[in-house]
Amino acid sequence: MSQQRERLKVLSAGIFSLILVLGVARFSYTPLLPLMQQQAGLGIAEAGWLAALNYAGYLSGALIASLISDLVLKDKLYRIGMVVAVLSTVVMGLSTDLTVWALSRFVAGLSSAAGMLLGTGLILNWLIRHNHRSELGIHFAGIGIGIAGCAAAVGLMSHWLDWREQWFAFTAIGALLLIPALSWLPAPDTSGVTKSGQVMTDNPPSPLFMRLFMAAYFCAGFGYVISATFIVAIVNQLPGLAGQGNLAFLAIGIGAAPACFNWDLIARKTGDLNALILAAVLQIIGMLLPVVVGGLFATLIGALLFGGTFIGMVSLVLTMAGRYYPTRPAKMMGKMTLSYGAAQIIGPAITGWLAAGQGSYAAGLYVAAGVMVVGTVLLLALKAVEKRDARAAFQACPQA
Repeated sequence: MSQQRERLKVLSAGIFSLILVLGVARFSYTPLLPLMQQQAGLGIAEAGWLAALNYAGYLSGALIASLISDLVLKDKLYRIGMVVAVLSTVVMGLSTDLTVWALSRFVAGLSSAAGMLLGTGLILNWLIRHNHRSELGIHFAGIGIGIAGCAAAVGLMSHWLDWREQWFAFTAIGALLLIPALSWLPAPDTSGVTKSGQVMTDNPPSPLFMRLFMAAYFCAGFGYVISATFIVAIVNQLPGLAGQGNLAFLAIGIGAAPACFNWDLIARKTGDLNALILAAVLQIIGMLLPVVVGGLFATLIGALLFGGTFIGMVSLVLTMAGRYYPTRPAKMMGKMTLSYGAAQIIGPAITGWLAAGQGSYAAGLYVAAGVMVVGTVLLLALKAVEKRDARAAFQACPQA
């Protein structure tokens, strides 16, 4: 029982860290975006560029993570990132200067990478070392809880707090989350064996598999970022749905909270790649429902589908990275996220540009859905490459 309590404590540290860096520091911007446009004079194109800079920070953090192998250094940077997440949040309420906001969003993106990649890598390494199942479904529940929590908080606070005061409120929430995120994650074990004495060895995929995998993940990042960033504004502009955008964002969080655990179970039955393909198809449907079908019911179903799939894809990909590289999981996680993060820079900028010309963010959803279709085809191609690699490995070592 003590081992299970320790496992839950470590996973809880990860959950709180993700609520902090992704819910508070990063995604609180999405439900607060309409308020900042109304009360602080933030323009449509500028809003897109701020989102792009946030993802540029995330991409920079992913690059750093991909270059670091030392677990002790990763642990130090993770802890610095947690503190930076709180500081970047308070800065948003201290100024109306676009340059200050841009710096804040970039730094918040860096902190997101610290929690999402370094923290996740440290936790997965701990699970493997302590002979627990190498699945991250419970850990990644923090993202959905963070999204839903931010949406609910903005919905409540908007009745009596303006945009600036809400950023300060989120700062206070972040300061509370900081305590378990730092104190419940133990210092990393740098030995090369698990607690039962098994040697931890890496089993990297082939170069072709990696190239296709990164390309497919780029498409997933592009498909995800449009809805994740602009869903509140998109829904508010749809016929008959004015003021319902925050409800859709809440539905995304509700769908995301149990999603990773669900996709862990699906992957056990179908395999990782089949689970990724299913998630991609369902995500495309969820993205298009609000603009193709319309109405509040279809919008909420689409939001639930989107929330229930995008984070499942992230969880599956990062878990696969950890299995390929158990001794240094954040290294491949960082490389994959470079691809995902590049899409997250390009997507908001293109959507902001389209919205400035057309007066609506909806066109970005169609572009994102098209890119997701390409990504799904690449995932299907990965299945063939995986079979080819398995045959080649067997022929090279038939006794295995």
